[in-house]
Amino acid sequence: MKRIITATVQDRSGVLNRITGMLQRRQFNIESISVGKTEATGISKMTLVVEVSDHQKTEQLTKQLNKQIDVLKVSDITDKAMVARELALIKVASNPQLSAEIQGIISPFRATVIDISKDSLAIQVTGKPDKVDALITLLRPYGIKEIARTGVTAFLRGHQPQITEINSYSV
Repeated sequence: MKRIITATVQDRSGVLNRITGMLQRRQFNIESISVGKTEATGISKMTLVVEVSDHQKTEQLTKQLNKQIDVLKVSDITDKAMVARELALIKVASNPQLSAEIQGIISPFRATVIDISKDSLAIQVTGKPDKVDALITLLRPYGIKEIARTGVTAFLRGHQPQITEINSYSV
């Protein structure tokens, strides 16, 4: 099963290498990894999508990540309320006659054309990985020349207050 793990880390040289090396030594398969600076100076956030066989392996993974130097916090957010997105750039073979047809295909996905040449269109799409996969499937018949995907980046949704039932009794 796929798990989405976030790790808050010190923004230092070698952190990514140590983490991916640890995952490789323990034979975890990384499906995607994205890393970027956070709002705090010197802190980065990693989002890993990892294939894990069972719950016990997930627990082992988070414990091993927490032991790494420069790792501040690790969370498995797979089953929590979260926002997860991916960016993909897709270069599709095209000509002036096909351009309008391709525009019609990408429009429901809220994708945009970011570059046009005489023989191709470059398209940008963001969303859940399933949405990106669906668009790629629809564009394949036109001839995909190149794809660049960022991998998933995610965080937990803001605190959502629980609705409690208010009972009013008169005494």
